[in-house]
Amino acid sequence: MPGLNQDVLDRETAQRWIARWEIQQQGYLPDREDRFTALIDAVEEAAGRADPLVLDLGCGPGSLSVRLLDRMPAARVVAIDTDPVLLALGRTAYGDRDGLRFADVDLRSNGWTGELALDRPADAAVSTTALHWLRPEALHGMYARLATVLRPGGLLLDGDHLRDDATAVPTLVRLGQVLIEREERRRFPDGLPESWQGWWEAIKEDPALGAPLAEREQRRLSEDHHGSESVQLATHVDGLRAAGFAEIGTIWQRGENRILAGVLAP
Repeated sequence: MPGLNQDVLDRETAQRWIARWEIQQQGYLPDREDRFTALIDAVEEAAGRADPLVLDLGCGPGSLSVRLLDRMPAARVVAIDTDPVLLALGRTAYGDRDGLRFADVDLRSNGWTGELALDRPADAAVSTTALHWLRPEALHGMYARLATVLRPGGLLLDGDHLRDDATAVPTLVRLGQVLIEREERRRFPDGLPESWQGWWEAIKEDPALGAPLAEREQRRLSEDHHGSESVQLATHVDGLRAAGFAEIGTIWQRGENRILAGVLAP
């Protein structure tokens, strides 16, 4: 694997790891690019300006951030994450990208919005396949603090697998899961090319990432947290409503894979 004989992370190595990340993510999310496109369409339509300030919550290595800037080159994106490995990859691969700033910030902290040092209210906050990792109480607190740095009428767009209440609509919940599973099998009949866990096991062997991997362990972050607490749609809707978002609903969907949108009250 590129990088095994290095002790410093360079751009080429970072880009190769990110390319491998993209492939394993696409395996779990067959319509990932469609969801990216729809989400950015919504930002472009709702921002009301060519140079919106956008917060990317749980940005990983910057997949959504760079796609947004490809479409809206005058935008400013603050890409927020607390995983040292993913931040190291993103900063090394895209750190000189105009309009992009990575921020090592924990969305679970009470003061995360202050750490961003924003010079004006954000026009939108976006996220993909990240916020379900937060426990419900942390998610609700994050939404409440987010509302303090979004402009009136600002937009929250969360692309994720969010489920309806299985006790109320059990057949629909089952069908939503099956749609995604069948699409995965059609695209990868022999199984996924690489799993989430496999990607993390591989990257742990690259000495070029020794420092951020050690920091990740110190922060007690683990790839095993994938798919944790807030997978219920109602958990997000309730949190957004309590935070002062006036309009909340799904604007794009394929099975349980959806983009949940919230518009902050003016």
